[in-house]
Amino acid sequence: MVLKWECKRLHICYSAFFTTLNNVKFIFDIRFCTRSSLLVVIGSLAGRIVLYPVFRNFFYLLLPGRYSSNSPCCRPPVCKLCCSQNSCSDRDFLIKIFWPKENTLPNTSDCYGLQSTQGGERVDDVEDEGMLDREYLVGRQVPPLKVCVFRRHTRVFKQLTVKRCVAALFALSVFSIFYSLIYLSYPFSSLIRREWRPEPSIRCQVMSGLNRLPAHDHRSAARLRIDPKVLVFVETTYSRLGRDIAELLVYNRIKYKVEVASKSLPILTNLDKGKYGVIVFENLHKYLQMDKWNRELLDKYCREYSVGIIGFLLSADEKQVGSQLRGLPLYIHRNLKLRDAALNAGSPILRLTRAGETAWGPLPGEDWTVFTANHSTYEPLAWAINDTRQEDTNLLDEEFIKTPLTTVMQDHGGFDSIQRVFFGSGLRFWLHRLLFLDSLSYLSHGQLSLSLTRYVLVDIDDIFVGEKGTRLRREDVLALLRTQEKIQSMVPGFKFNLGFSGKYFHHGTSDENLGDDLLLENIEKFTWFSHMWNHQQPHLYENQTQLELEMTLNRNFAKEHGIPTDSGYSVAPHHSGVYPVHEALYFAWKHVWNIKVTSTEEYPHLRPARLRRGFIHRGIMVLPRQTCGLFTHTILINRYPGGREKLDESIQGGELFQTFVYNPINIFMSHMSNYGNDRLALYTFESVIKFLRCWTNLKLTSAPPLALAEKYFNMYPEEADPVWGNPCQDPRHKKIWSHNKTCDQLPKFLVIGPQKTGTTALYTFLAMHPNISSNIHSPETFEEIQFFNGRNYYRGLSWYMDFFPITKNTTSQYFFEKSATYFDGELVPKRVHALLPQAKLVTILISPAKRAYSWYQHMRSHMDPVALNYSFYDVITASDTAPKALRDLRNRCLNPGRYAQHLERWLLYYPQQQLHIINGETLRLNPVEIMDQLQKFLKIVPLYDYSSHIKYNPKKGFFCQVKSTQDGSGCLGRSKGRIYPQMDNRSYKFLQRYYLSHNTVLAKLLKRLGQRVVPQWLKDDLSDTLPA
Repeated sequence: MVLKWECKRLHICYSAFFTTLNNVKFIFDIRFCTRSSLLVVIGSLAGRIVLYPVFRNFFYLLLPGRYSSNSPCCRPPVCKLCCSQNSCSDRDFLIKIFWPKENTLPNTSDCYGLQSTQGGERVDDVEDEGMLDREYLVGRQVPPLKVCVFRRHTRVFKQLTVKRCVAALFALSVFSIFYSLIYLSYPFSSLIRREWRPEPSIRCQVMSGLNRLPAHDHRSAARLRIDPKVLVFVETTYSRLGRDIAELLVYNRIKYKVEVASKSLPILTNLDKGKYGVIVFENLHKYLQMDKWNRELLDKYCREYSVGIIGFLLSADEKQVGSQLRGLPLYIHRNLKLRDAALNAGSPILRLTRAGETAWGPLPGEDWTVFTANHSTYEPLAWAINDTRQEDTNLLDEEFIKTPLTTVMQDHGGFDSIQRVFFGSGLRFWLHRLLFLDSLSYLSHGQLSLSLTRYVLVDIDDIFVGEKGTRLRREDVLALLRTQEKIQSMVPGFKFNLGFSGKYFHHGTSDENLGDDLLLENIEKFTWFSHMWNHQQPHLYENQTQLELEMTLNRNFAKEHGIPTDSGYSVAPHHSGVYPVHEALYFAWKHVWNIKVTSTEEYPHLRPARLRRGFIHRGIMVLPRQTCGLFTHTILINRYPGGREKLDESIQGGELFQTFVYNPINIFMSHMSNYGNDRLALYTFESVIKFLRCWTNLKLTSAPPLALAEKYFNMYPEEADPVWGNPCQDPRHKKIWSHNKTCDQLPKFLVIGPQKTGTTALYTFLAMHPNISSNIHSPETFEEIQFFNGRNYYRGLSWYMDFFPITKNTTSQYFFEKSATYFDGELVPKRVHALLPQAKLVTILISPAKRAYSWYQHMRSHMDPVALNYSFYDVITASDTAPKALRDLRNRCLNPGRYAQHLERWLLYYPQQQLHIINGETLRLNPVEIMDQLQKFLKIVPLYDYSSHIKYNPKKGFFCQVKSTQDGSGCLGRSKGRIYPQMDNRSYKFLQRYYLSHNTVLAKLLKRLGQRVVPQWLKDDLSDTLPA
């Protein structure tokens, strides 16, 4: 049985129908079929032929066109099974398939949209009365073949039973299987004609062979007295344009400070040097309408230090024509709609941006401001054409409408000796982002210039991996090679970097297996790196030996097929194990592949992309990886989210284009499936590189991963040290983190010190509480892990979490850690907050002078040679030219006592509600009161009654735990509670003067934090009294 369908019609028409009982076969001519129509065809046929005995009427409702009176299958005067003479070789077979009653035909009253003309007839009468008009068939260009047509009105819902409902569900299940076959399986997907593959269509003068003008060098030979930093004045801290400016500066790693425009100016100078190289006003009118004093002060700063100003003109409620900017010979027209932007090729500002092209089409927004000048100091930087509606042009003269309008204006400083750049709109338009960066470079005399070199590496993950029908065929590999040659002509040294999983080699169709073979025939034309053998996520392997075995299989596959194994680069499937770190992966990589470089998009988070960074762990350099908008499921252009228009938007000035512009080193992630099917990756990368050449002066080049890693960390050495985040704060991270880990292991609060203030006593009291548990003791540092402030931090998060073992009652326990060295560590607050953002902090403060003296005596008791050879006064007064060992001891005595300075650093990351300050003197004299307050702060229930568990020990001179032992108490060891000789007055006076400013600030800080009672020791230190 051969059915020929024309699927694009409103109805489905049988144009040819042949019946053979012994061989039932469907052949579809679907060159012009859409997917939806093909689904209907398959679903209908399944219901009519395969599922008819189960649910014979269900699929009749799926056929489009059966309700149309214009269908040739329902044409007056008949609406019944109509067959020409000798139409069917087996009439009974047709009736059994398409009609439930063997000897009757439907009434014409059952036809949709037609009147009844005849009752039901016997089958024997059909041949004479059921002829379909041959003239109609010829007029519809349907071959005069024997056509059988029928109609029947079904009343399904009136005959519902449990059995029929079950049958209906079964039918739907089968239909969904057909749906999956259409969209996912081969060869069905290959039968469906897709839209044509997109081809790069970027054209410009550079692509036509026109010589490129050299980029301007903004560096000045003059001795500049400005810092490479931007001062940004915003209207509010939440304004949209202000955030856009700040985000753009962050993306390009330009230092900046944001100030809300107000009646006062921030400090602009530091000694004889300007603190800012460029000043940016989110709203130019905030600058123009400054009070006279501030305006003169700011203008004087700009003239004296050669600092430029950038201003944006925001939209206004009313259209303004020819309004003059206050104090400047410059006029504006507001709230215009523009199109077709172009640049002034003669402008000295252009460096990153290349002129000579036109950005065709409407510009974003309908609130543009354009400029006209009445002074030679002004020079247009960018133009656009008026695109305002005809009814809105009555206020504008004809010449204004036709003339290109200035959207960005440069002020050379000829009017008042201050250089400026004015923007007629914000940063919504992609070209304004480039011009803004060029303006920063120009106005800062090259201090804020960006490098014009961009390194590009394109990884193709999942080579040999993929479902049948989505893999690379031979012609896809040939297209890959052709596109690589095109890109090499624009990007020297470029090669696609292929990541392979050997287990799935030759797991496709015959055509796809030929594609695998062709890849191996061209091994030398690509660079290669190891994925996982079975494409398994490494974090699922808790056994390092098994992980190494998988890697060894992939390595053996590479050697067997001649794939290079010395790249030193690898990427884990789904970035699993790279970050959050799976330690077994790093060890296995080193042992099997000698990996030195990897990359991930997950550090510290996938979004926002501007904050992606690199780090080094276990000797492996981890580079930030970029996304290109293509993922494993985006293989067809008509299924791309947002369609081709969205993809082109990303390429032509959008996210992908800007990723190239903002990142000096770009490692892009793509997948094998993106290079087959519609070959979207080839289209994307070739197009964006061409667009970059058209609109920028960037020099694109490529290098191996190891060379890129070395360049990256030479540029950003501060990123070498990782910052471990909390995997449970990011759902993506939690999915690629070991299942044997849980964030319930992490401590809920920290005792951060400082040293020699009573932290060990507090630790002992906390450990008495039945619902509070501390970490396991370290063999090196005892009860203190000292993770966040030393070399232990580089051992990784897993090492830290091993000190907090999982128990059955982990969720009800309050884990805590005490490390007194955390308090004054410069990097510690940032590190702690990254991992424990919800943790509470507990610190103890005593007189900083007494703390310094106690530390000196502590070092003497530990036989420190410096402390033994120098008096306390000699230590604290040592100069910066003293021996290093003496200076180190001096710093450990003095620096932790700058309490306010260290507390402010913690408060940069934590709100004051998460910080609890304990008076160390009260802890020593009345620990029960302190412990009750601390329990309430920590919200621990039930409250533990410390009054019956700790008692004062007159022998030790402090409170001890009550125990049922012979001595009846559990006190700290002999190293605690020592009685030292009293500090000499000369040393105390020196320390009182040294800490005076710090203690003054501390008193103000405690008041700001809500401390109602100033500690007595602080009052004493701020007075002239000597210690008792």
